Amino acid sequence: MALQLPLFHRSGSIVFLDDDLDYLDMLGMVLPTHLQVELYMRPTTFLERMREEPARWEADAALHLQMIERWRNGHHLLPQLLRYWANNPARYQLVQTCVVDYAMPGTDGLKVLNTLLDWPGSRMLLTGQADEQIAIQAFNGGLIDQFIPKQATDIAGRLLGALAKRSNTPHPRLNTLWRAVLQPAQQSMLQVPSVTRALRRLTQTRWVEYVVLGEPFGLLGLDTDGRCQWLQLEPTGSLNEPAELAGTAGLGLDVVHAVQAGRLLPAVELHQQLGLRGPIRTAPAFVVDDEGLLTGALFDLSASDLPQPLYAYRNFLEMQGSRSVQDA
Repeated sequence: MALQLPLFHRSGSIVFLDDDLDYLDMLGMVLPTHLQVELYMRPTTFLERMREEPARWEADAALHLQMIERWRNGHHLLPQLLRYWANNPARYQLVQTCVVDYAMPGTDGLKVLNTLLDWPGSRMLLTGQADEQIAIQAFNGGLIDQFIPKQATDIAGRLLGALAKRSNTPHPRLNTLWRAVLQPAQQSMLQVPSVTRALRRLTQTRWVEYVVLGEPFGLLGLDTDGRCQWLQLEPTGSLNEPAELAGTAGLGLDVVHAVQAGRLLPAVELHQQLGLRGPIRTAPAFVVDDEGLLTGALFDLSASDLPQPLYAYRNFLEMQGSRSVQDA
């Protein structure tokens, strides 16, 4: 069974192509400001923007593969990921979704999308009433991931729903890469529907970027302001293992008993991998999913805990300036 939870997720650019200037201006106004949106009227300008995207995606994937290869050679992933986040602010510019109008002078949206041969993002088509059958055929043929009637009364709501759906769909290549760092039992746990739902809810409300790790088991997440958190995960039926680890780390019998009872979790491996100062941290434990299969605890990482300062997604959005049509 394929994992339905993205193992690596981040916000990225959403690029619109439509020959109707008023329509693009409307989209720029109604789409939430936390989304990185680019607006284009002309296919030539749009394609110029997209020309280097396959190479950029390849370069980014190479960094992921490098981290995983280093992990296989004994280097911890947590500090590697924090350095990746610190040193690669351009990752937010990677285009994750293209939304293209079907009917345009001299061409159509499918022809434009079909030129993006090696780009690994999501393709969405805006259609008029007369184009719906074409869009259905394109969807069934795998040429697009979704289509939306352009004249839908709640176009902003439909678009947001579609964009959220695409954002929460695992990226095939990245999921394959990061699946390698998980143990088979961890993969099986993440395939449980109640666990997938719970982690989706948690990640969507907290972070713009996260990655699922196996050593230690949990999620490293980054919010809009560049604040970092570690969500430690433990199978509820195996809490004796982190309890023993807490005892070995010298945390005392009261902490060991609290871990066994599911009231606390210790961040022993987090402490070791990041070389954190002071005593090993503990945090209140909570039941993650409706079936009680996973126990979790959230640990905040301050700036002094990190190997380098992290570039905030909010700063990236502010650098883009106000939304406007690029080639009006």
